[in-house]
Amino acid sequence: MTGLGTVLGVWAHPDDETYLSGGLMALARRAGERVVCVSATHGEHGTDDPVAWPPERLARVRALEATAAMAVLGVDDHRFLGFEDGTLAGVDPRAGAGAVARLLDEVRPDTIVTFGPEGMTGHPDHRAISRWVTGAWCRAGGPERARPRLLHAVKTDAFADAFADVHDALPIFAPGLPLRTPVDQLALSLDLDDELVDVKLAALRTQATQVAPLVAAMGEARYVEWIRSETFVAAGTIAG
Repeated sequence: MTGLGTVLGVWAHPDDETYLSGGLMALARRAGERVVCVSATHGEHGTDDPVAWPPERLARVRALEATAAMAVLGVDDHRFLGFEDGTLAGVDPRAGAGAVARLLDEVRPDTIVTFGPEGMTGHPDHRAISRWVTGAWCRAGGPERARPRLLHAVKTDAFADAFADVHDALPIFAPGLPLRTPVDQLALSLDLDDELVDVKLAALRTQATQVAPLVAAMGEARYVEWIRSETFVAAGTIAG
């Protein structure tokens, strides 16, 4: 993990980062690396019950949940960009890429982790974040510093096969997703051991507004196996 250097994760909503890179962040911190985690929104519209969870309340609670999750993972630099949940696809891409470019200038990461072009689940906010990060990354670097490596979170053939029943039963991924990435295309693959997957589970459990219903639907044992692997490709490997 020391080869990753300073890690910058850029995501759309609180909990995206823990699902897709919780183990990576925890391992990087244990290796003494700096980790900066960024959420573009507070996820204030992420509910099927907006009466019980009006946007202002849900934003406040999800921010608290994210703070707790970062504490479990050992991450002490988590930031919000302040965009409205569900609107990122309509934001001027130049403004989105500009916000990310300012992060790159400040943080000077060695490694960036984010969604691939398909947005992992197909969510429009996820896809927009991938475009913003790619736009900023393409303009990064120069004579005085190299461009950071850019890693996209993906899922493998084995993952898609092992959990096909879950994905058929629960509305997690859009039709045709997750993309099936061959193992030989991976740039980084983490199969979390029992101790580390428990750390990741504890971090996810703090984000109960989003996670508790999914754990209940899957059952904890199956859910633990579902979150155990984290896999990434280098930018440009997979078309989306």
